Amino acid sequence: MMKLMAMRCRSWLSRGAGLALLLGPLAVVGMLAPLPASARTVPDWLTGLPREDVHVNAWPGGKKVAVIFVLYVEVWGPGHGPNLREDMTSRDPDAVNGAFRQYAIEWGLPRVGRLFQEQDVPLSFALNALFPSSYPEIWPQLRASTPRAPILGHGMNNSTQLLPLTQGIAAQAGYIKRTLDMIQRDTGERPIGWSSPSVYPNADTFSATTAEGIRYTLDGMDSDVLTVLHSPSGPLLQIPYPAVTVDMGHYLTRGLEPVDLERLWIDYVTELAREAEAYPQREATVVAIGIHPFVVGTPSGAAAVRRVLQAVKKLDAVWLTDTRAVFEKLPSQDR
Repeated sequence: MMKLMAMRCRSWLSRGAGLALLLGPLAVVGMLAPLPASARTVPDWLTGLPREDVHVNAWPGGKKVAVIFVLYVEVWGPGHGPNLREDMTSRDPDAVNGAFRQYAIEWGLPRVGRLFQEQDVPLSFALNALFPSSYPEIWPQLRASTPRAPILGHGMNNSTQLLPLTQGIAAQAGYIKRTLDMIQRDTGERPIGWSSPSVYPNADTFSATTAEGIRYTLDGMDSDVLTVLHSPSGPLLQIPYPAVTVDMGHYLTRGLEPVDLERLWIDYVTELAREAEAYPQREATVVAIGIHPFVVGTPSGAAAVRRVLQAVKKLDAVWLTDTRAVFEKLPSQDR
């Protein structure tokens, strides 16, 4: 693998060639282009690899803000996972926290799928590879509600089988391949997108994912615009996934309720839309919002998300979309 990566390194670090290979036919027709020669190319703060912004003047229909909701479909295993009541974790069995997690899987996931189906809003899945076989009745039900939702690889599970970060890039690549193989076997779809389990990548993860055919990632969490990371194994499109928009951390550690997240999400997107109107020459922005059934899969959580979707739909500048559409349907730099 390292020999292969070294051979690729010489060609992939060429900015124009890297982007063309990343996007294939799309680059030929001008659907995505790098910024002009004066564009900023800087070392990425986490990996040290070259990274550059991608020029997007507007999204389809002249929209200026792409909003993506990503539902995390995860396996935690007995005794693992989020805790609603930390004061009860020493109990055996921990009936309260166990029920909290089980409710999210059996009732929360189908509820979120139905909600996005009813609202006719695209949804993306970040899927633990062990989920379909662990919950063979839940996965088909969820998939049936949103059959066009793209699947991103999200590791094996979210507790005991995370990325082998201390074992080198080859071990990570092997883990990623096993994840993608299992998802393809159980869903019929091989992901080209990635989101590291438990939001825990390291510098090697970006090259390891690209070496296994991943074309875009949500592991870049520090931007409002698309960027391309030039790794030794190829260019990797980074779709912004800001930590401040993810529901579970706010809910479990900051004590925010779904109604608080409703205000946060509406304010976040509305402000991006306001900025786009005030500064029309600025780049089109994109935000991926991570949602979890523990938070938005309850009746009160679903009600809050419904109000968010209804509010965001009224914003003329907003394109409600999914990760695959952002990757595949980018407008040209002159549009």
